[in-house]
Amino acid sequence: MNRQSAVWAAVIADVLLVVLFVVIGRRSHAQGLDLAGLWQTAWPFLAGLGLGWLVSVAWRRPFALWPSGVVIWVVTLVAGMLLRTVSGQGTQFAFVLVATGTLAVFLLGWRAVVALVARRRPARSAS
Repeated sequence: MNRQSAVWAAVIADVLLVVLFVVIGRRSHAQGLDLAGLWQTAWPFLAGLGLGWLVSVAWRRPFALWPSGVVIWVVTLVAGMLLRTVSGQGTQFAFVLVATGTLAVFLLGWRAVVALVARRRPARSAS
């Protein structure tokens, strides 16, 4: 996989996992899965995700757990909660805890799996 493809794969994985987080949350609270409702819930976290990519300069090492993954996770969470607050959406303590854990599992989890697979793969011989 070339560098540009790797970056896009990581961006798409992060976006899909943030959207999955939103879908799970809306379903667990019996909220509709209509496009407008999904967007209303997702945009603060997607904006935070974009900011996290910029702050971490993640395109340099998109699969790295540290610092890329950790910075993306923290910025996505904090910016998402701040944007929810200023837009009049709820940020109850229980929600913050669930979002912290779920986004950690999602945004750090796939990177940890990639790191484990890369370590287990035998080194290629230079031919």
